[in-house]
Amino acid sequence: MASFNRVILVGNLTRDPDLRYTPSGMPVCEIGLAVNDRRRTPEGEWIEEATFIDVTFWAKQAEVCSQYLTKGSPILVEGRLKLDQWEQDGMKRSKLRVVGERMQMLSARGAGGNGGSAPRSTRNESEAYGSYDDSYSQVPPQRGGGMSGNPGPSDDIPF
Repeated sequence: MASFNRVILVGNLTRDPDLRYTPSGMPVCEIGLAVNDRRRTPEGEWIEEATFIDVTFWAKQAEVCSQYLTKGSPILVEGRLKLDQWEQDGMKRSKLRVVGERMQMLSARGAGGNGGSAPRSTRNESEAYGSYDDSYSQVPPQRGGGMSGNPGPSDDIPF
């Protein structure tokens, strides 16, 4: 049976990013993300609940997170769920976390963008550190002989 493990979250950082390096020199950045859920109770009142999620980024993306994000930063995270399991004091423990594969910084409400200094989106490089595959194009491909630069006469009816 096929499976699908994909998570997309939008929230705010609960703490400053924690950048570390593996013994082989691979950057790893841990962030805490608060995702708010607003819903109506049976009595008709709106309540807001926060869910706190740990997210791990690897490679260049980890360095970007550490450099540009701070506590309270709004971001979009795309990744996959991973279950960490360990034994502590004779008891089996487990924790669900997100392995971040893509991150996009969002501008805070009322802010005038990102100041032009920080990249808006990053992608994961953990599989091939140092060989960044830029498979997403900035320009969408033309399909089916789309219109070139000249739209034609203005009296042309489009149907």
